Amino acid sequence: MPVTRSGPPRGAGDPGDPPSVVLVTGVSRFLGGNLAARLAADPAIDRVLGVDTVPPSRDMLRRMGRAEFVRADIRNPLIAKVISGASVDTVVHASLSAGPGSSGGRTAMKEMNVIGTMQLLAACQKAEQVRRVVLKSTTAVYGSGSRDPALFDESMTPKDLPSGGYAKDAAEIEGYLRGFGRRRPDVATTVLRFCNYVGPRIDTVMTRYFALPAVPTVLGFDARLQFLHEEDALAVLERAATHDLPGVYNVAADGVVTLSQAIRRAGQVQVPVPSVAVGPVGRVLRGARIVDYSPEQMRFLNFGRVVDTTRLKERFGFAPRWTTVQAFDDYVRGRALRPVLGQGRLEAVERTLLGAARAMPRMLG
Repeated sequence: MPVTRSGPPRGAGDPGDPPSVVLVTGVSRFLGGNLAARLAADPAIDRVLGVDTVPPSRDMLRRMGRAEFVRADIRNPLIAKVISGASVDTVVHASLSAGPGSSGGRTAMKEMNVIGTMQLLAACQKAEQVRRVVLKSTTAVYGSGSRDPALFDESMTPKDLPSGGYAKDAAEIEGYLRGFGRRRPDVATTVLRFCNYVGPRIDTVMTRYFALPAVPTVLGFDARLQFLHEEDALAVLERAATHDLPGVYNVAADGVVTLSQAIRRAGQVQVPVPSVAVGPVGRVLRGARIVDYSPEQMRFLNFGRVVDTTRLKERFGFAPRWTTVQAFDDYVRGRALRPVLGQGRLEAVERTLLGAARAMPRMLG
């Protein structure tokens, strides 16, 4: 069960004027859709617009209540007409995608992430009534490597800049938002760098990874991980949308769990793979549409990443209800994770993976 925390620290954050019209991107996904539902349930907000290229599920549309779905592509300059026509004053950009497979490939993913954000910010810049922009970003902008500090705070930069994928997209997008802030200093801009989400309902690369009956890891490494419960993620986004809290914030739960500990807590079996075979194993899993890995995610499983959340608690005014371990355990309970293969079959899968890993150096040679 989550730990009950007191409310936000006194004086933490300036609520400012409540939003009148809020636009949320990415409402066909878990976070965007549920955030729109929460905001629509707030009687102080006059109107909520949910934007995406595909409609949310029927169940999500029902839960979104009075929120209005607008089928639109933020890569198209016509998004400016949506913002100006509805007199949107608060924009929550929650549509950044981390999975090439679910986005139609890496090229389409980059276009939606980067070009889409550029068009969205251009539309916000022209709209005089916009006064608050919130960006759902990621702690992946810090990278993952052997030279990383024990804790990343918001002032730090990665030792090695992200070379591609979601992390590079997010770093570029944060740069565009900083530029927007210089051009529109009257707009409060908030960047939320989320760690990996887990929970009984959300579907991510990491939740699928820990649901594998035989979980491949990198031999000789045991990454330190932080998680954030899906409900805490929604609460942070809701607070950012309804308060003037400009700045950059790491968003993660208290505590750390190692990769091997997480696998055991999920009731799964760890299969250490030599580093030379990590890339080929990742490609096999991607090809089988089991887990959509990227090279950056594979580095994360090598080295992990832990961030400091002092600013989140003291300046943003939010303390997560679930710790890292509690959030992960709630995910395990909610998914009813258990080995889906019998012991004999499981041992056969392990032997196959280990055999492929041992043969890989000969194949590469």
